[in-house]
Amino acid sequence: MSERTLAIIKPDAVAKHAIGDIIRRYEEAGLFPVAMKMMRLSKGVAEGFYAVHRERPFFNDLTTYMSSGPVVVMVLEGKDAVKTHRDLMGATDPKKAAPGTIRAAHGASIEANAVHGSDSTENAQIEIRYFFAESNLG
Repeated sequence: MSERTLAIIKPDAVAKHAIGDIIRRYEEAGLFPVAMKMMRLSKGVAEGFYAVHRERPFFNDLTTYMSSGPVVVMVLEGKDAVKTHRDLMGATDPKKAAPGTIRAAHGASIEANAVHGSDSTENAQIEIRYFFAESNLG
């Protein structure tokens, strides 16, 4: 079933000029961008996006990192997009990510792990609406 998921290419991967390779991997896996923008998240926007983690000890470091440089935010569409994207990303810790995954190829640490992806179809809808108006989705 075709569905949509949110993907963010994080500041570390943008700084390494990995945007093209990451998007190529998405497309080869059958996930196609239907909306995309490069932006720099303010600390407040990052805090709002990651609000579910507000009480976690890593919250401040995560939101500081996510607002440290430009990111590419996109909506990917394809068959079982959430699961396909999560499989393609690999484990949160790049050192534990399977060979061939985005995080194994481009991640440096648990925090600087190249990409974010929605963890469920419900969260994908919430996350997509956080960054894109319905009128911006193809």
